Amino acid sequence: MKSNNIKKTEILNVAEKLFSINGFDGTSVRDIATEAGVNVAMISYYFGSKDKLLEALLLYRIEGLRLKIEEVSKESITPIQKMEKVIELYITRIQANRSIYNIIHSEIIIKKRVMECREYNEIKEHNIEFLRSIVKEGQDQQVFVKNVLVELIPPLIIGSYIHFETNSNFYKEYLQLKTEEAYINYIKTTFLSHIKRTILALLTNEKE
Repeated sequence: MKSNNIKKTEILNVAEKLFSINGFDGTSVRDIATEAGVNVAMISYYFGSKDKLLEALLLYRIEGLRLKIEEVSKESITPIQKMEKVIELYITRIQANRSIYNIIHSEIIIKKRVMECREYNEIKEHNIEFLRSIVKEGQDQQVFVKNVLVELIPPLIIGSYIHFETNSNFYKEYLQLKTEEAYINYIKTTFLSHIKRTILALLTNEKE
């Protein structure tokens, strides 16, 4: 007998897949139940509604990022190395879970859906505070400048990636990235390196 956590994870994975293919409005709870091999009542029991299922999916993906950022903030490495690792975490996690970010981008930005999820906001606040601790450590060591808007670091990273991903067809053609592998490799190398240099330039007051 599968545990409740395993069942919930399977439902979340199926929901992410179907939302990504058909959109949030184009996917019914019954579609998710059929694909996951469960009944509709089970989804209602675990999540309550389709909106709450979307919120749970977002939390499921973002919680892992929070734990990783917390680990980096406590590592015995320099503040610059910590910031580089955090930036890499954001990009690689978003790249790996780009389906959910595309869904959220569509539902919140395009369709103006309001997601009133206290847990989600708390995790974002925790991430900012971990970043703030890294920045403060760098400031105490006189590595980072004093006037830093820490809360704008995540949207700078995420916004840059979302723009690139949203316009992926243009960039694939413009940059002659002829395969999906070449596109992903570009993000993991050139794109990631540029974001690191940009943010570190802001933190150290050096020219990018």
